Parts: sequence; C-alpha cells; structure tokens
Amino acid sequence: MAFKLIVLAAIVAVANAVAVGVGYPAAYPALGVAKVAAPVIAKAVDDYDPNPQYSYSYHIADALTGDNKEQQESRTGDVVTGSYALVEPDGTRRVVEYTADPVNGFNAVVHREPLAVKAVAPVAKIAAPLGYPGYARPILG
Repeated sequence: MAFKLIVLAAIVAVANAVAVGVGYPAAYPALGVAKVAAPVIAKAVDDYDPNPQYSYSYHIADALTGDNKEQQESRTGDVVTGSYALVEPDGTRRVVEYTADPVNGFNAVVHREPLAVKAVAPVAKIAAPLGYPGYARPILG
C-alpha cells in the first residue's frame, strides 16, 4: 500500500512539473507545454525613519526588598542621552549620566551621592557579672 502511495505522489509531481514547464526549454512547443512566468514578488518597503525619536523613563522604590532604581533615556536622530541611578549596598546612590552619538561614541559620567543618614539608636551592651554565668545585666554607655 505504501508503495502505491509513493508511485502516486511521484506521478502527481511529474504531472505538476510538466504543467508549469519545468525542465523544458521554449524550443519544445510541439509538446504543448506552455511556459509560465514566475510570480512577481513585491519588495517589502523598508520602514526607514531618517530621524528616529523616542523617550522613556521608569522608577522603582520597593520598601519591602530595598530595590530602589530609576532610568530615563531619550533619542533624537543618532544622539542618545540618558541616565540611571541605583542605591548601592553601602548606602550610596550611584548616578550614571551617558550620551552616545556617531562622532564621540558612548560616554558616561558616574557620580556617587551619600544618602540621608538615618539616626540609629545605640545598642545596649550586655555583660554577665562574675560568678553568675546565667545572669546578664545591661550596661549602658
């Protein structure tokens, strides 16, 4: 049964090739085969913008995770300007201001800014008196 399907597919393929004139030059009109012109494929129009422009920004301040960052960027033509900032683990805020253009390439300037210092209450020191290993009394100061 499979052999019959393969033979049938081969016959259909040959018949289809003859119908469109594949492999026959135009010098064989006696075979009754007409040449069919290849379909014309339209060229896709490129969406080229000679002066691309965009602008975006975002800010995240998550008190639960401590994630605090922001970014803004804009582009006019081939010139991109922007900045981003984040709070580093040591408590400083890093700000990076950047520009990019075809003449100067990518340039960035980095600033570090201290954040406002939070007042922290002193921690009481605990010391155990001699002779009483299970007893601790607070020592303030």
